[in-house]
Amino acid sequence: MKLTNIEKKFSILFFVIVLFEIITGSKETLQIAHYVAKPAIVISLIFLFIKTSDGISKSIKRITLLALIFSLLGDIFLMFVEHSPHFFTVGLVAFLLAHIMYILVFLKHKNKQKSMVVFVVLLLVYASGLFYLLKDGLGAMLVPVVIYMIVILSMATSAFLRKGMVNNLSYNLVFVGAIFFMISDSILALNKFYQPLPFSNISIMLTYALAQLLIVLGLLRLKKG
Repeated sequence: MKLTNIEKKFSILFFVIVLFEIITGSKETLQIAHYVAKPAIVISLIFLFIKTSDGISKSIKRITLLALIFSLLGDIFLMFVEHSPHFFTVGLVAFLLAHIMYILVFLKHKNKQKSMVVFVVLLLVYASGLFYLLKDGLGAMLVPVVIYMIVILSMATSAFLRKGMVNNLSYNLVFVGAIFFMISDSILALNKFYQPLPFSNISIMLTYALAQLLIVLGLLRLKKG
């Protein structure tokens, strides 16, 4: 993948921010720094997108920014889950809205001729296995989590359906980003509702950060043919 000079410099800064978040998020003594580092991940992507999105349609630009803003709100709410479980629910809603925004963006380039049957079957098998592990620990969160799972599976499917309607680089970046997003949310769900996973904070953050970065870079490639 050929990056522009801005994207090269940004990628270095971005992974420094992610590393800083992983370090501060793992140590209680650095909690204040964590409150800065985690939102900085998506804030940096918002600045990159605003600065380099000339040439992209205004509707795609607006909806993508909404997706990033809702993601930022989700990140902020989830930082305070330890203070109240309600923050998890609000954070879940924020990310639900972020996924819906991404679905709207991806469907702008939907390939109506592409069959999604095999891909959807694979997703349903994956989701069924995940739900089997989660169901006993969901309690009152059963319905919200099921709704969330349906939406994120729809997001991955809408990314898949861009094939042939955008350039290959844009398609590949966005599709891989969507899959990373699904993996990140799966790890988070398993860690919360099934059992604590080793190094979950690192795996969740790395897959989440990669997901957002790849989706943004993929959408920026829309202006490059």
